[in-house]
This record gives sequence, C-alpha cells and structure tokens, in this order.
Amino acid sequence: MTEAIKAVGLKKTFKPKGTSKPVEAVRGVTLSVEQGEIFGFLGPNGAGKTTCQRMLTTLLSIDGGTATVAGFDVQKKPHEVRKRIGYISQLGGADLPATGRENLTLTGRLYGMKPKDITQKITELSCMLDIEELLDRIVKTYSGGQKRRLEVALGIIHDPQIVFMDEPTTGLDPHNRANLWGHIRKLKEKGITIFLTTHYLEEADALADRLAIIDYGEIVAEGTPGALKRQISGDVIQMKFKTKQPENLFTGLDFVNESNWQKNSAFLYVSDGAKALPHIFDLLKERNIELETISLSAPSLDDVFLKKTGHLLRDTGKEDVQ
Repeated sequence: MTEAIKAVGLKKTFKPKGTSKPVEAVRGVTLSVEQGEIFGFLGPNGAGKTTCQRMLTTLLSIDGGTATVAGFDVQKKPHEVRKRIGYISQLGGADLPATGRENLTLTGRLYGMKPKDITQKITELSCMLDIEELLDRIVKTYSGGQKRRLEVALGIIHDPQIVFMDEPTTGLDPHNRANLWGHIRKLKEKGITIFLTTHYLEEADALADRLAIIDYGEIVAEGTPGALKRQISGDVIQMKFKTKQPENLFTGLDFVNESNWQKNSAFLYVSDGAKALPHIFDLLKERNIELETISLSAPSLDDVFLKKTGHLLRDTGKEDVQ
C-alpha cells in the first residue's frame, strides 16, 4: 500500500517561560501510516501526541527529523500539504455565534471552492453526519456531540486525502462517543486516511487498524490492537489489596509468567486464569492477606501500556506540552 504519512526521527523541544530547562516533547518519533487506514496514536496527556500531530500538519516547526504527508515534504512544501489535509483540533474551530451553514460556507470559500460546489458539499456532509436539522441554528446552541459532528464536517468539506483528529471524542458522553465512532468509520469507507490521537483505550481498540503507543515523547509499541495484545499471552489477574504488600509476594510461583505492581495493586500474567485463581486464594488465605477487589480478564491495551512503560495509561494525568 501507499504511505500517506511518513515520519522519521521527529523531534521537538520547547523552552517554557520562567525556566532555563528545555522540555523534549517529542524525541525521535518514527512512524508510517498507510493510505486509507485509521491510525491511532495512543498515549496519556503530555506524551507528545498533539505536538507530533501539529508538526505533521505544518502548525509547528520541526526541530529534527523529516516528515512527508500526502507525498509532500512537510518542511519544504507546507502549502501542498495543507491543500490535502483536514485538521480537527481538540478545541474545535467552529464560530459559535454563526450558524452551522455559515461556518461550512465560510470554510468552503477559504479553501477556494465554488459556491455551487459548497452548497452540494454541505448537503452531502449534513446527511452523512446527521446535522441537516442543525444547519440553520446558531452553533452555541449545539450539544457537545452535535458541535463535534459539525467540526468534522468543517475538516472534510474540501475533500482532503488525510484527516488529522486530535482527541475527537474528549468531553463526549458514551452515547455521543459511539455515535462519532460510526461517523469516523464512514470517512474510512470513503477512502480517507485518518490519523487519530486519543488517550481512550477503548477508542483506539475499536477504531484503529493500526496504532502506535507513545510515552514521554517516544514510541514504545506499534502494531494492530490485536497483535499488541497478543504480546501478553494468557490471562490477566488484577488484585487490589487493603494494605500494602511486598512486591515479591508472587515471586517463584510456577503459574505466574510475569507480575507488575502499581501502588496497592498487583497485575499477574498467567497462562490459565481459571486454574491460577484457586492457588492465589489459597496463598492469600495462608498469609491472612485481605483483598479489596480481584478481576480476571483477557489482556487489554492498558496491559500492553503497563508492560511497555511500567505504569497504567489511565493513571497518568499530565497536561500536554503546547
């Protein structure tokens, strides 16, 4: 397949005001995105996802490395890149005091589209994204899900080859999130390549054909969601204890392939969870150790993240470097 996006050794360093210490937001990121796929960029806030995306969309200068988007060098031919991409930021870009139709019309004009083509495209997009009844309403009266669908329409009105979405479902309730997922899949069906940043594990798992996991500005894993989860064989047993326990509690047990500790919680990776559980309960009873919770599950992307980084993605809370 043809590469829609290719980055080699991307680097970006910021120098925050009031401090002499620079911040390496992106440290040598290399990745490729095939034409027509949904590529997920998964990581916690502050990992460098947005910074990478802003470099690829020409919104930030590149300090090191190279990148091509839609076949054009991002640094040498930024205008050619911009013609061929759509960008939907975390904050959105709709003009709140204007109507949806006015927003779409203005965006189409800014891309140099003919009035007839703009009208035709508004009709097509409003149907595809279920915003027909919203077009003549002021955008500030939209719900979060309605506003996000309008912002998707604004990002694709000019028929881009590639659409960059930065945390597209942040702030949406589960129903609106699932609804937007369906619309994102429709974009893929139209042949559009989608580069999607997210910190939602279930979003990356549900949408991405392939994904890269980034932490502290570096790629720590890349592949299909299924292939990444298969790197962790067997089952995962998660236990939360009422009191702190020694991290060598399960060392030497032949049915435990690997263990990982986070605060008062242990994650055991075992070949057969059903067979391992009785042995675990016997051990805890013998040592008079009380559990707060215990669960048995198949490996998730959070388990992959934990194995690769030593911490859970859902436990991180840094803000992204702007």
